[in-house]
This record gives sequence, C-alpha cells and structure tokens, in this order.
Amino acid sequence: MAGTNGQGEETQVAVLGTGIMGSAMARNLVAAGLPVTVWDRSEAATAPLAQAGARLAADAQDAVRGARVVITILPTADVVTSVMFGGGAVGAFADGAVWAQMGTIGVAPTAEIASRLSQLRPEVMFVDAPVSGSKGPAEAGQLLILASGPQEAEPVVRPVFSVLGRKTVWLGPAGQGSRMKIAVNAYMSTLIEGVAEALELAGRLGVDASKLNEAIEGGPLDAPIADAKLHKMERGDFEPEFPLEWALKDVDLAIAAAGLNPPPLLVALSRQWHAAVDAGHGREDVAAAVLALHSSR
Repeated sequence: MAGTNGQGEETQVAVLGTGIMGSAMARNLVAAGLPVTVWDRSEAATAPLAQAGARLAADAQDAVRGARVVITILPTADVVTSVMFGGGAVGAFADGAVWAQMGTIGVAPTAEIASRLSQLRPEVMFVDAPVSGSKGPAEAGQLLILASGPQEAEPVVRPVFSVLGRKTVWLGPAGQGSRMKIAVNAYMSTLIEGVAEALELAGRLGVDASKLNEAIEGGPLDAPIADAKLHKMERGDFEPEFPLEWALKDVDLAIAAAGLNPPPLLVALSRQWHAAVDAGHGREDVAAAVLALHSSR
C-alpha cells in the first residue's frame, strides 16, 4: 500500500526546503496520505502547504523529530550544513531514521556530510538521492531519483520515493547519486545552451524559429528537454521551472568535481551563464540563457 512501511504503518516524512521542488514534493506526499511536516527558512514558502494538509514546523529540529524519512531539498551544501548541523536538526533525528538528501549540492560536500553524520549519529541512515527533473515533473510525481546509500534504507524510503518519482535508480554507496546527477546535469546544460545558440543563429540567418522546430521535431535530434526549452525561448517565456542560477550552480559543481583540466565546453558554458546571471536573469528559467546571446549581438 502506498505510503506505508513494511509493517503497514504510515511513514512519517519531513520535508526541509519548500521552494519550487520541495513544495511540489510535499504536496504529492500529502495527497498520497502520508503524514508530512514541512519547514523552510522562509515562512511564506510553507504557509500554502498548511492548507494542503502539511504540518508546519517551528524550526528544523521540530520538523525532523519523529520523522521516519527526512528529506532535504535545499539550494546549496552550505545551507544544508547550516540547517542540519548548525541548527541542531541532526541531533533531533529518531533512531533508525533515514535522511534523504535530495538537492544537488556536489560530490565532495555530500561525502563530507555523510561522514559527519556517521560520526554524530551512526544509527541514522544517509541516502544521497538527488533528483532529475524540474517543476513539471516534480508536480506530477515523475522525477527521476538517483539514489545511493545503505541497502537497509531502500525499503524505508520506498513508499516515499514511489510517490515522488517515476523511477528510482539505486547506484551503490552514498555519493554515487551525486556523481550521476552531476553528469546528467552536464548533459542537460549543454543541450539547453545548444538550443539557445541554434535559435540565436537561426535568427541571425533569417530562419523562422517555428521552421527550425519543425525540422527537428520527431527526428533523432528531438530530445524532450531541448524541445521544451526551444518553445519557451521562442515564446519569450522565462517563468522559472528550473532557475538559471541553479542550473549554473550545477555546471560549476561539475567543473569543481572534474578536478584538473575540466571539460572545456562546460567551462565556456559557465562563463556564458555567469554573464546571463550577472545581467539579472538568474531567477528566470534556464531558457533565459538565450537572452545573454541576444545581448552579445
């Protein structure tokens, strides 16, 4: 039965971080009948979730207390560390709980957090499970979950992950999920920049954008994410599904993880997207990458 553990009991869930992704995840968990507690650094971000049926926590410690599965979907490693360790949330975990770290925070920080948790709370299981997908898939419960961690955690998080995602891929020890997510997002980012540059080139050559889409649509070059972003760029629709500043963060995490001599295309892409963010487009959708090309004409 969805939302229960192996003993037929409801799995209590805490969601820390209720931005675009976290709020959608919390709503789906509530809709599935799970008892859900939410917390965010911004009270305004959690208020609508109370109307949906979630319990609002006073602080991070209050949020995790009693939860069987604790999800963090926070923007950066520094924020995760501050909230969970600096804010004392780790000390409030129930024995045997699972911490599912589902934001993209990088390879080295994930390893550091897992090691620190194991020293402080060895009875708490850490699952590194970043998600692939943006606002639409999150709202539809169709995320791809890239999970890694102890085998004993899998049955505990299964009723939660089954609500949040279309598929969960288990990749081995904690840390492998973050490695895979970095590679996946590098692929996605180069696709999106490729779409932006092709669309910009088409404009400079006098090619109708709708004809460019028609030429690509349905063929071997027609990737769903590329098609979706091409349409957003064509319409000038930059309502955030995946904000450009967070996409850039992931590109820079990939460059950092690559070590010496990072992939040259990612390095160039980072420079381009930093220019777009510096121009004020960071909180717009990643499709706004095309605007930096407009400004360089």
